[in-house]
Amino acid sequence: MSAPTLPETWMARALKLAERGRYTTDPNPRVGCVLVKDGRVVGEGWHDRAGEPHAEVHALRAAGEAARGATAYVTLEPCSHQGRTGPCARALVEAGVAHVVVAMQDPNPQVAGRGIALLREAAIEVTVGVLEDEALALNSGFVMRMSHGRPFVRLKMAMSLDGRTAMRSGESQWITGPQARREVQRLRARSSAILTGVESIIFDNARLTVRAEQLALPDGEAIAARQPLRVVVDSRLRLPQAAACLREPGRTLVATLAEHEPERRARLEEAGAEVVVMPAAADGRVDLDALLHHLAEVEQANEVLLETGATLAGAMLEANLIDEMQLFVAPTLLGGEARPLFALPGLSLMAQQKGLEILDIRAVGQDWRITARPTRPTTSAS
Repeated sequence: MSAPTLPETWMARALKLAERGRYTTDPNPRVGCVLVKDGRVVGEGWHDRAGEPHAEVHALRAAGEAARGATAYVTLEPCSHQGRTGPCARALVEAGVAHVVVAMQDPNPQVAGRGIALLREAAIEVTVGVLEDEALALNSGFVMRMSHGRPFVRLKMAMSLDGRTAMRSGESQWITGPQARREVQRLRARSSAILTGVESIIFDNARLTVRAEQLALPDGEAIAARQPLRVVVDSRLRLPQAAACLREPGRTLVATLAEHEPERRARLEEAGAEVVVMPAAADGRVDLDALLHHLAEVEQANEVLLETGATLAGAMLEANLIDEMQLFVAPTLLGGEARPLFALPGLSLMAQQKGLEILDIRAVGQDWRITARPTRPTTSAS
């Protein structure tokens, strides 16, 4: 007789299914569900896109009558409220499922334990916390938006081995190779919005779009059809009307302070920009924390990809608004006069250094990708 399969095994399968919605479920979370009975899978599914059936519904449809008495492995607490689709907790009850194993509780205040309570009230056994860390990582943006009212911010930068991002003139194409650029396209595709500074647009005239031909994914065309929101931080409305990002499919939001520039604002709006006035921070520029909260509340942005130059990157780091870094390092040197990764004025002591926790380092073609997250500055005894 074979040994019984551990709950972690089935949940890992459900998480793998959930990953299929990595590029398409926004602003909803990525969720997978596996129905198991007598040691075998009788139904499984995942949430594919907002407005369509949730993972549990797909799995129940696949299982049919076999769902009665089965165990459901779900990566996120089944919803208990009526949205664009019906409550999944109620569907599991009506299908006669005997046991529900949940990776993590839903941080959405509309659910937040209510789905679990509904199942238990129906005498269904519920287990919570199986592969919880993996489930949290899969939906880091959704969790951040629901728990803290702002998106998860992922910084992407390409640099030389000596930590430079562009030549002194601003020339930067291309530091890294095609494999790294493909990974950047996938980072864009999974994001709700791409955030940049106006100087990056002025120097590079970046389109900030997802290009299907560079994704190298079977459903690349469908993924690219959902272009992430482009957000330009532009305190003084310097964005050129001829900027390439204004002519691309999708929306371009310009965050500014310049309420007193009605004519310039009108010209930008005629060119296709959506201008939003934000409060000022202490330095007289756009309040970046307020902007992120606006993106979460108004645009329902889960994940924001920060693609920008040293000034905005440094300001975001100083404000503790970067949650993860994706740093692509090319085997080349640009020299001391080239532009740095971050503008961090005022650092003069080792105690002021910005520490990073390295999460992963791996080769991407001829380049290296470092995944890291900021930590508190380190100190040492003299």
